[in-house]
Amino acid sequence: MKRMKQTALILALLVGMSANMMAQQNQRGPRQAGQRNRGGRAIIENIMTRTSIRSYTSQTIPADTIEILLKAGMAAPTAVNAQPWHFIAINSKEKLAELAAENPRAGMLKQAPLAIVVCGNMSKAMQGKAQEYWIQDCSAATENILLAAHALGLGAVWTGAYPMDDRVASLSKTLKLPETIIPLCMIVIGHPAEQPQPKDKWKPENVSYNEYGKH
Repeated sequence: MKRMKQTALILALLVGMSANMMAQQNQRGPRQAGQRNRGGRAIIENIMTRTSIRSYTSQTIPADTIEILLKAGMAAPTAVNAQPWHFIAINSKEKLAELAAENPRAGMLKQAPLAIVVCGNMSKAMQGKAQEYWIQDCSAATENILLAAHALGLGAVWTGAYPMDDRVASLSKTLKLPETIIPLCMIVIGHPAEQPQPKDKWKPENVSYNEYGKH
């Protein structure tokens, strides 16, 4: 029960923050500030310890948890708040097996209880060159879902689709997507059956300050 409360708190902090909330919190007393700092550390830990999980137990994921993951995705920022996305949650074993058979790089779907396909909705995307912002918007939503899954004790992995034409065509056919809906990626999710150590990806040489090449 304690762990459930902790993960619920982490998720609430992860997907619920906004500039107005932060401004209000900054006006509170020392006790509330300390609580905020503890919550911030939990968020940072969640980011730093997330890693790709490709092996899952047979345990299913309840509908309310799926909804939390989708809400986390929709909490992501988008250009001019266009929200040019559509999410397809797949928990049918038959459909998951069908997708696994069509994509040799996503064989983990055979044992997963859930996949979420993050799509761009071109009817909601911006016009002209700015239309390409849908990729950034949907990528932000994808990362939110990955972090939310980790916070809830689930494991997940990001499998790409767009801009690979064959993967886009395969997903579009299997999921019966209209032309205005483009699948960016598929997130495979389940209860972890493995515990890989997160990679330390910090490389100072990949950072410049003020100008390229200045460290």
